[in-house]
Amino acid sequence: MRARSLLLTMLLGPLLLLGVPALPAPLTQPSDPYAWLEDIHGAKPLAWVAEQNKKSLALLKSDPRYQKNYDSVLAVLDATDRIPYGSLDHGLVYNFWQDAKNPKGLWRRTSIADYKNPQPHWQLLLDVDALAKAEKENWVFGGAECSPGQSRCLIRLSRGGGDAVVIREYDLKAKKLATDGFHLAEAKADATYLNDDIVLFANAADGATKSSYARIVKQWRRGQPIAAAKTLYEGKVDDVGSSAAVFHSPGGDVAIITRSVSFFESEYFYLRPDGKIVKLPLPLSANLQGVTVGARHELTHLIVTLRDDWTRKNEKLKKGALIALTLDPFLKNGAMMPVQVLYAPGPRASVEQVAIGGGDVFAAITENVIGRVEQFSWGDVDGDQWVSQTLALPKGGSASIVSTDDYGPQTYFTQESYLTPPTLYAYNSSRDTPPNAIKSLPARFDASGLVTEQFEAVSKDGTKIPYFVTRPKTLHGPAPTVLYGYGGFEVSLTPAYSANFGRLWLSHGGIYVVANIRGGGEFGPAWYDAALKTHRQRAYDDFAAVAVDLEKRGLTTPTQLGIMGGSNGGLLVSTVMTQIPDKLGAVVCQVPLIDMIAYTHIGAGASWVGEYGDPADPKLRDYILTYSPYQNVKAGVKYPPVFFVTATSDDRVTPAHARKMAAKMEAQGHDVLFYENTDGGHAAAADHRQAAEMWGLSFVYLAQKLGLK
Repeated sequence: MRARSLLLTMLLGPLLLLGVPALPAPLTQPSDPYAWLEDIHGAKPLAWVAEQNKKSLALLKSDPRYQKNYDSVLAVLDATDRIPYGSLDHGLVYNFWQDAKNPKGLWRRTSIADYKNPQPHWQLLLDVDALAKAEKENWVFGGAECSPGQSRCLIRLSRGGGDAVVIREYDLKAKKLATDGFHLAEAKADATYLNDDIVLFANAADGATKSSYARIVKQWRRGQPIAAAKTLYEGKVDDVGSSAAVFHSPGGDVAIITRSVSFFESEYFYLRPDGKIVKLPLPLSANLQGVTVGARHELTHLIVTLRDDWTRKNEKLKKGALIALTLDPFLKNGAMMPVQVLYAPGPRASVEQVAIGGGDVFAAITENVIGRVEQFSWGDVDGDQWVSQTLALPKGGSASIVSTDDYGPQTYFTQESYLTPPTLYAYNSSRDTPPNAIKSLPARFDASGLVTEQFEAVSKDGTKIPYFVTRPKTLHGPAPTVLYGYGGFEVSLTPAYSANFGRLWLSHGGIYVVANIRGGGEFGPAWYDAALKTHRQRAYDDFAAVAVDLEKRGLTTPTQLGIMGGSNGGLLVSTVMTQIPDKLGAVVCQVPLIDMIAYTHIGAGASWVGEYGDPADPKLRDYILTYSPYQNVKAGVKYPPVFFVTATSDDRVTPAHARKMAAKMEAQGHDVLFYENTDGGHAAAADHRQAAEMWGLSFVYLAQKLGLK
């Protein structure tokens, strides 16, 4: 099974776990009158939330456009002609499906051959709605992993959609949850099969880091009580966390234990068959993407991307490169691993995704934020090199890897753009044939009168910042505009088809803009590093530069310009709101970080010190204070109206940030609305109805404030 990166599940909670040490008290200023709102489930804060929700819903839902928005979004989300994206495993396609009849969803599977049909014959595995009803639990499906022998699967279920999960075992033969299987009680935890009868797991209930994630990895044999599970590795309390992954293939299995020292620094350990672990000679900043086991010439390769330059004796490997290291010599006698550079990106390129299937390596690569997919196969005519080819997918927009199969040559890709719905392509890497389109999403809005253009703004330090504008072709004069951004954690915003923006904004004459600011991964690690810690202001300057450039081009005006962002993007838009309030007409701030002086003691905030810096350090605290929205919002300043959206069950960022900022701004006399959903975790929506409500509220708010007809 391919690795499920611990850090991907932690991308941008306090979590009350049995057996987890209490977190330190919030690092709020003693005079902070809103610290009481950090008590997530306290009666007084929840009463405040209920009052805020009542006010916001009354104002927004009374607008007749709200119900139209809600119905429009829900119709798209519940539509039966959606692409049922699948995960490949052993020649089968697993899919999780939600619709109007099954809001919590169905976990199901079919064959690869049947999946190509317009209406596959799905085999139902688990009805989450029926399970939740029978067990009287608010279950939200969190994914599944099946054993190498396809006999059982590990199922993740969360209460309300948070990061804390209950892990249970599912019997594929009996088609039901097993009563005698592996079971982990609710916690921030993960588990993976070493083989059909042994799992490796890391459970915060056994010992948590300051970031609230697991730090101990154990091996548990079927039939043993969990107390007898063997400890394999124990990380440090100051780490982000520890986890395990097992890479399965017909050629053999490789188990890797990861110590996440910080968000982007890790140590990797090879788990030997005798149970001992060996540290792999990789730099801390290396990102292990996967392992090819016994591919073709019976060699094992580590597939790695580099976040920093790496010098090995006389060879210098550049940051951003995708490399393959032959593991066998190191395991045999400790020798240096031979390396081959698979791809070295230029200054305007990035490796966005890496996946391994059938012994081949696939990489989704962008050049100036436009994507393609490269395939790397081991063995040329001499049989000792990696060779590559660019797959024949449509040019323009984004090309993404959906799934690969560890046990076969089948791979799925998608291609889409802001105006082109995604198409799913099937590819058999063992054949000399191009990817074949097997499913396409029908158009969700009329794009014939729209156009997408790419522009550049010049930031405060002279750096050129690319951004995409999607607008009506026959635009006459400035129009209501939504500018979206993220700018953190090396996450790239590549062209994506959005039915929400298309139906609720573009179709009504609005403009949709996406900014590729520093802090993201659009141009590789260097683009990300440029806005790290004490350079954070660059991301905000970049976003502000795009806002100003839109006005200069005559596309919009300050009173017509709204900004939107979630999580780290919520920090982005709330910061920019405090810095250029006169350039903005409205703000939608979703599941945000905002109090950057206290963030390390709220939710999983300690895991992001590598991103923002530690406010406990006086120098970093002084810098953070220059931009932290919570400390910089003031009475007497005219800010644009702002709508905060969050969720009680978000145990990653937590709703504390949005609550405190909304309460403070309201007390200062600013135009503020606040809405907190109960479920949904960090997504703020656990099912289609909740998602339709969140987006329906957000777009009617923007329409009201920016003057969209």
